[in-house]
Amino acid sequence: MNIILIGYMGSGKSTIGKKLSQILDFEYVDLDNYIEEKEKNTISGIFKTKGEIYFRKIEKKYLEEVLILPNSVISLGGGTPSYGDNMKLITEVEDSKSVYLKASIPQLVMRLKDEKNKRPLISHLKSEEQLVEFIGKHLFERSVFYNQSNVTLSVDNKSVNSIVEEVILQLF
Repeated sequence: MNIILIGYMGSGKSTIGKKLSQILDFEYVDLDNYIEEKEKNTISGIFKTKGEIYFRKIEKKYLEEVLILPNSVISLGGGTPSYGDNMKLITEVEDSKSVYLKASIPQLVMRLKDEKNKRPLISHLKSEEQLVEFIGKHLFERSVFYNQSNVTLSVDNKSVNSIVEEVILQLF
């Protein structure tokens, strides 16, 4: 069985994914890290040198590769489910469950405001108000995809351990 973690950047996919994979003794795959290894470049570097269209094309290719790995917890990039037919691929994979880690806009702003430099999509934003507006717009556009997940869990003001426990209770 695979567990596919979906959610906006800063929702905790990587942190929850690592902990969940340890507890379940599953392989852990972060799609962004997988892409960086395969492309021998950072996500920021790929965006800068080859552009978002190229990135989304290879993202789909590598998504297809990781979705067939056995017994894995897979953390996707925040935009992955909302491009092309990626969400359809995610929902149609046999013996897999997708989990939407749903964080509120204030929670996401709090988590992301100090790491804008590491996030190519928000690195250009100057103020917290711009960040709030950007996240709100993205969540509105992406929620139709995120909400197709098998399970939706609110992560606001919860510890990593309690979120991991909730994921396990929902899926097993």
